[in-house]
Amino acid sequence: MKSGTKKNPKSQKEVPGQMLDKASKEIPTTSGTKSQIMMRLEKMVEESDIMHGAIRSVDMDEGVFGIAHSELIAKEDMQQLFEHEELGIAVIHTYIWYMYDTLMRGTELCNRFNFIAASRINTTFITKNPTSVMNELVDRFMVAGDNTTPSLYFLPFNSGNGGHWVLVAIDLSRLMVYYLDSLPGDWSKYPSMKKMVDAAILKFRSKKNYRNRKDITWVRVQCPQQNNSIDCGFFVLRFMRDIIALNRIDIPKMVWNNNLGFILILSDISSNLLLNHEYVLFS
Repeated sequence: MKSGTKKNPKSQKEVPGQMLDKASKEIPTTSGTKSQIMMRLEKMVEESDIMHGAIRSVDMDEGVFGIAHSELIAKEDMQQLFEHEELGIAVIHTYIWYMYDTLMRGTELCNRFNFIAASRINTTFITKNPTSVMNELVDRFMVAGDNTTPSLYFLPFNSGNGGHWVLVAIDLSRLMVYYLDSLPGDWSKYPSMKKMVDAAILKFRSKKNYRNRKDITWVRVQCPQQNNSIDCGFFVLRFMRDIIALNRIDIPKMVWNNNLGFILILSDISSNLLLNHEYVLFS
């Protein structure tokens, strides 16, 4: 995907760089090459009690997305992982739940990082009913309190119809929106999304009677780039995971091996997410 977008210094900033080695070391991962991890994952799924075509409901408490949420997930969803396919919403949401439960629950991180359900805010819904989607986002903002101290709302955003995943991270207190994309270009690729997010922020501040002291600033974070057409979902998960591990509200530039997003997320799922029946698939 080519952007062809000219940079406007008044509306776009580049975030200063910082290496993420420290954050990566703080979260344990399973050793092994990509193929070894994928083989272990496939074996675990095949040996589980889930039958082909079966669906289970994963119940997530309101701490994850601001409201109670149930995710339907099946064996076929796991095939996206060990066959290295584009990730769907079910896997994105389940990994978010895993991050919340293992990295955030019961800690001060819950006051600093929030998640927005991708199933409620995406290109398809914005096209059909932008006002309804905007109100969904405002309602999510209202759940977390006054938002006068810096915190981030993570929105994994999909371009629609099984399309491209990007990460939008919203800081309401400073009127900052960070855009993280593993392909070239910026938010101008998704004008309806930007318009909806801006409108939701302004409506939220109006409902709270906050004065809009300045314009909303969108920041394109310099991200590692995928080298194929399918890894965008893995990169979005990795972006969120490392930002939480760094405990940074002002997102730094991220520097790591391009393929590491896929391997480490796969490793997390192989070593932790699927092995623990409390999280997802096995009884």
